[in-house]
Amino acid sequence: MRRLGIPVVLTLLLLCSGCAAPSIDTASSIQLEEPETPTEPCNGLIILCLRTYDNVTFPETHNSFSTHQDGIYYPASNHQTGLDAQWNAGMRAFMVDTHYETLGDEQIETVRLCHGDDSRGFSPCAYGTVDSVGWFTNLRGKIDQNPRDIVTLLVENYVQPDHLKAVFELSGLYEKVYYHELNTPWPTLLELIEQNTTLVVFWEQGGDASHPWIHDFLTHSWTTNYAEENTEDMNCDVLRGDVEQEVYHMNNWLSGPLGLSDPTRGDEANDVDFLIQRSKECWQQHGKRPTFIAVDWWEEGDVVAAAKAVNELENWE
Repeated sequence: MRRLGIPVVLTLLLLCSGCAAPSIDTASSIQLEEPETPTEPCNGLIILCLRTYDNVTFPETHNSFSTHQDGIYYPASNHQTGLDAQWNAGMRAFMVDTHYETLGDEQIETVRLCHGDDSRGFSPCAYGTVDSVGWFTNLRGKIDQNPRDIVTLLVENYVQPDHLKAVFELSGLYEKVYYHELNTPWPTLLELIEQNTTLVVFWEQGGDASHPWIHDFLTHSWTTNYAEENTEDMNCDVLRGDVEQEVYHMNNWLSGPLGLSDPTRGDEANDVDFLIQRSKECWQQHGKRPTFIAVDWWEEGDVVAAAKAVNELENWE
């Protein structure tokens, strides 16, 4: 074989001087892919920050505004104390009903929080009413004071969607809302915090393309049954909604006479051990922890402690 001369070798080396593969710092690339461990808690626990929204269990009050403190009394009430006490205890998910104060008087100024439906031919606000803008403004203030907490609203809505949006705008809530695209992964709590979109809103009115900020409850999530007569009757079967969705409500309140919420057995329904065990049963059945544990008479038992315990579990076993 003919040997290459020294000048030829040098020429080849010069021509290929840029051909060498760049060195890769594999350690640095791996570090970039791994999210940093947060140093501040999200919704009370550091371990929740890197979990997706649907993989966190939030304590929730049913008809959150319908309280003795807000001037709504039994049989129309569901709790004794209002938003301030609920928030201070650790509640971060709230079910509310929006109505016009008087049927037929459909104005933004007449939107109220009232418990019931319009099927009897008159507004349920006759049983008691709470100013919607005032209640939502109070909630906005609490969100501002707790920027690392994710909050959820489920609205049973009986007003025009544009009027509901106007109430959210007047209260300042609208600018905090997160928009979720159906059938895409939910963000982590930390991502919601960093995007400054710490409020997730669902409603029970069906889809509305002109209002994508409100997620249709039965399209984006599902729910168990509610208002059973005994705790033994509670199960984890799907009552309504899309079971293929990751978000779900584990409803957990008992009915008394006439099917109304039973204030005498809140301690039984909201017992910490019972709530944890039922959450684990639902987790086992559906492959994921409940997103919400919804209760009446939250002052009895401790749904906040139960939700914390469920969040601290790695699996249902």
